[in-house]
Amino acid sequence: MNDPNDDGGTVPSVRSRTTVDTTIGLAVSQQKYLPAGAGEQELHAIVTVGVSGADAAAPGPALAEVLVVDCSTSMDSPEEKFRAAKNAAVAAIGLLPAGTPFAVVAGTQFGIAVYPPQAEGAPPRMAVASAATKAEAETAVRKQVAAGGTCVGNWLHRAGELLAGQSAPIKHVLMLTDGRNEHDHIRPLAGVLARTAGAFVCDAWGIGKGWDAAVLLQVTGALHGSADAVRKEDELVGAYEALVRRLLDKAVPEVTLAVEVFPGSRLRYVRQTFPHEALMTAEPDEPGTYVTRAWGNETRRFHVCVAVDPQGQLHGEELQAAEVAVRLPAGTGVRTPVPLALVVNWTDDPALSGMTDEQVLHFRHYEQLGKAVADAADAYHREEFERAEQLLGTAVALAERAGARRQLAELRRLVDIENAAAGIVSLRPDIDPVDFQHLITASSHSTYGPEPGGPAPDPGVQPGAALRDCPSCNRRIPATARFCPLCGFVLAGES
Repeated sequence: MNDPNDDGGTVPSVRSRTTVDTTIGLAVSQQKYLPAGAGEQELHAIVTVGVSGADAAAPGPALAEVLVVDCSTSMDSPEEKFRAAKNAAVAAIGLLPAGTPFAVVAGTQFGIAVYPPQAEGAPPRMAVASAATKAEAETAVRKQVAAGGTCVGNWLHRAGELLAGQSAPIKHVLMLTDGRNEHDHIRPLAGVLARTAGAFVCDAWGIGKGWDAAVLLQVTGALHGSADAVRKEDELVGAYEALVRRLLDKAVPEVTLAVEVFPGSRLRYVRQTFPHEALMTAEPDEPGTYVTRAWGNETRRFHVCVAVDPQGQLHGEELQAAEVAVRLPAGTGVRTPVPLALVVNWTDDPALSGMTDEQVLHFRHYEQLGKAVADAADAYHREEFERAEQLLGTAVALAERAGARRQLAELRRLVDIENAAAGIVSLRPDIDPVDFQHLITASSHSTYGPEPGGPAPDPGVQPGAALRDCPSCNRRIPATARFCPLCGFVLAGES
C-alpha cells in the first residue's frame, strides 16, 4: 500500500492564494428616513461585499477536504441511494488537485475515518491527493456497507479532529445524509457546533426520503456553509462535482465584516441574506465583528439591523448610526475598501419616512418566506391543514414578489396555485412529506445577484454611504453632514 502522505513527487505548498490582484468591494443600501415621533425604531441596511481577482492566485492547493458519507442502515434502501453516495464521493475525490489533504469519514452512530487508515493511539492524519491515494480512497469508499444509526455530532467531531492539524487556509467538510439525527444523545450536535464553529466550513446535502432539513440548516448555519438536497440519486454526482469546482476557486480564507455602532444606537443583528440565509454570530471577544469564510470571485449580502432612538436627536440632519468595514487577516496584501456609514435622518414628513429601500424589501420578503415555510411545515405535521394551507399561500405570495422561482417550483409540489400574487392556494392531496424538507432547504437560498461562484461585480459606493474625517476631532462622519455630530464642528464649505 502507498503512503497516503506521499504523492511520489514534490507536494505543492498549501497556502492562501490571495494576492495583491484580489480586490474587495463594499456597498450599503438603506432607507435613511425614519419618523421622528415614533420612539425607538429599527434601521435596516443591506451591506454588499464583493471579491474579485481571487483567481489571479499563487499555485498550490488552498483546500483541505473531509468527505462524510452516511453509512447508516437506511442508505441501502434503495440500493441506488448508497451507490450514488459512493459515486459522488469518488467523483469529488477525483477532482482534488495533487497535494490536497483529504480524508473520508463513514457516518453511522460513530464517525469513522475509513481513509486514510488511522493508527490506534496516533494523531489523526489526512492523505495527500495523488493518483495512488485517490485510487486507494475509491477502494475504501466502495467497500463501505450500510449498517448503523445516525449521530451527526460524531461525524463532525471526527472531521474536526482530522482538519485540526492542517495548515490549508480553507478547511472544508462535505456531508451527506439520508436520515434524521436519531442518535444525537451520543454526542449532541449543538455542543459540537459550538466547539467547532470557525474551525472549518461545512456544506450539507440530503438524499432520499427521510432527511431532516432542520439538521442540515443547523449545521450549515453554524459552520458557514449551505444546505441542499437532490431528488434523484443520479443527480448527486453532478452536484458534488459542481460544488468541488466552486471550492477549488476559493482563494480568500476569510473576510471579516465589522459593524461599529455609535452612541444612541444598538446593533440588533447581522444576517447573511445572499446567496443563502444565515444568522451571523459575532466573535466572542469582539462584539460587532463577524467572520465569513471561504471566498472566491463572488458577492455576498448581509442584512444589518440597528436600533436607533430619536430622543434628543436633531431632525432633518444626517446622523451616523453605525459604520461598516471589511477586514482581512494581516499579511494578505489585499487593499480593503474605506468604511461606509449607516445614517439616519429623523423626519416629520410621512412621505419620506414611508419610502422603502428596494434591497431591504427584497430580502425581508425572503426572511418572511423562510418563516412562513417553516411554520407551514410544523402546522402540516400537526395535521392543522387549514393553517398549513394559509401559510403556504403566504409563502407563495412572498415568493412571487421576490422572484423566487426555485421556491415557487417547490411550493407547487405542495399546493395548487390559483392566484400567486394574492396567495390563493389549495393543498394538494398527494403531498409527500419530504417535499416540505426540500422546500425548507430551498428557502434558505436567495436571489438578487450573480450566481454563487460566478464573477463578482464591483459593488461601488451607494450615495450617502461614504464617510469623511472631521477636521476638528478626526472622527469618521457622514460625508453629507453639515456639522460633526460628535464634536459640533461646522462643516459648511468643507469638501
